[in-house]
Amino acid sequence: MAYLNEKLFRRVKRRLRELSEYSLSNSAILRLALRYSLFALLFHPAFAQKNDPKKEEWIKLFNGKDLTGWDIKIAGEDLNANYKNTFRAENGMLRIMYDQYKTFDNKYGHIYYKEPFSYYILKFDYRFLGDQVPGGANWNVRNSGVMIHSQSARSLTKDQDFPISLEIQTLGGLGKGVRHTANLCTPGTIVEMGGKVIPDHCIDSQSKTYDGDQWVRVTAVVLGGEIIHHIIEGDTVLTYEKPKIGGGYISKQNDFASGHVGNPDYWLKKDNTLLTEGYIALQSESHAIDFRNIEVLNLKGCMNPKASNYKAYYRVADNSKCTFKK
Repeated sequence: MAYLNEKLFRRVKRRLRELSEYSLSNSAILRLALRYSLFALLFHPAFAQKNDPKKEEWIKLFNGKDLTGWDIKIAGEDLNANYKNTFRAENGMLRIMYDQYKTFDNKYGHIYYKEPFSYYILKFDYRFLGDQVPGGANWNVRNSGVMIHSQSARSLTKDQDFPISLEIQTLGGLGKGVRHTANLCTPGTIVEMGGKVIPDHCIDSQSKTYDGDQWVRVTAVVLGGEIIHHIIEGDTVLTYEKPKIGGGYISKQNDFASGHVGNPDYWLKKDNTLLTEGYIALQSESHAIDFRNIEVLNLKGCMNPKASNYKAYYRVADNSKCTFKK
């Protein structure tokens, strides 16, 4: 690339010399000279954009226009069947809506980003809207979530309600009392806190309560199978370690069959397996919710300082991704 730019630069200079031999007005020659000079500067290697190892390169998971790059899986439906237009892109938001439902009918669903991550920072905004669709469970009023370290949409069995994953549970206030958000729920998984296994299916955070239809900013720092932090509006509200497959589906008493998981033996054989990576999925759980500004900062990549795509903020090396200028 540098060779091509140098060659182009020489060509521009030669063309300017040729133009000066024609009987053009001084002003015309000046305009052409300025035009070609600007063109040459833009493509000259000295002005080529260089990699800044400290500049964070956030990945926009949602393009704000359509659902490109996402897979849909709703309980009882085939892969990518968007039952009653539940998931949609509108006004720069990824929306989960129920205006075409008469009743919820246990149509638990999720929309999954196309590729998995292991070490990363996830950011998103959410807000709840209006009233719950008829037929939703009482505990699902202003209740949704974002799944991390999840199995893929394609690997779910047809009637499965929730993926094996870690859920960043998003809750909205009910106008009275305390209701934390960015809690952790664990379908088919289990975690440790302070070196001890926590058997609870849902673990409460220490967040504030967010009533009404206001936007709430969530950040998750996910470091593979080491440690995960849930952050609300800049405050760390929950931290846990060593996420694993296990603990039953909801508990030892509520096994995989209770969540309509069609291949329980597969997951039972993986009991106590450390979860180090997985997919990101947004949940459909009977209350309308909007998401926006869904972004990921990958913390795994090229850590060779001589590479053109080296980043100083990476936490884990994947030097197979390194590129080098010739």
